[in-house]
Amino acid sequence: MPSTEIILTENVPGLGAEADLVKVRRGYARNYLLPSGKAYEVTPASLRQLDNLKKKRAEREARELNEAEELTRRIGKLRVTFTLATGETGKAFGSVTAQDIVTRLKNELGQEIDRHKIVLERPIKDTGEHEVTIKLHHDVSAQFKFEVKSAQEPKTEGGAAEQSDKKHRSFFRRKKETK
Repeated sequence: MPSTEIILTENVPGLGAEADLVKVRRGYARNYLLPSGKAYEVTPASLRQLDNLKKKRAEREARELNEAEELTRRIGKLRVTFTLATGETGKAFGSVTAQDIVTRLKNELGQEIDRHKIVLERPIKDTGEHEVTIKLHHDVSAQFKFEVKSAQEPKTEGGAAEQSDKKHRSFFRRKKETK
């Protein structure tokens, strides 16, 4: 298959970042990358412009790293409480998912975070303190601590006594006939 070398002008997922010299198939370069302005051909003049693209890339990466570190500090200070509906045994009816965490962080911090950056093996279904890792940058990850509480308040002793005084009859149990 014929291939050609090109210089990327912006980040292309699965291919490379700006100022990368990559080898791709001619059709991909001719039909997609070159017309959309994501790349240009390698010529002696373009190789001289490569230094400008490398500077631009270094500035962007430094800016992204600083933003990620700032967001890490803000997430570290944040304390959030989630409430879940639970049954009498304490088992949760719902769960706290990565999407719930993203929505809450957006409301609290005002900044959008991709839900795929949250490292959560399975949804959280139990109450108590939890800690989740959020990968904001390939060099920076934040530890997000939050608490999960039950939506039901613990019953007082008086309420439990009142329940035991009431006669409890199952719906399906037949009433015994007296003769």
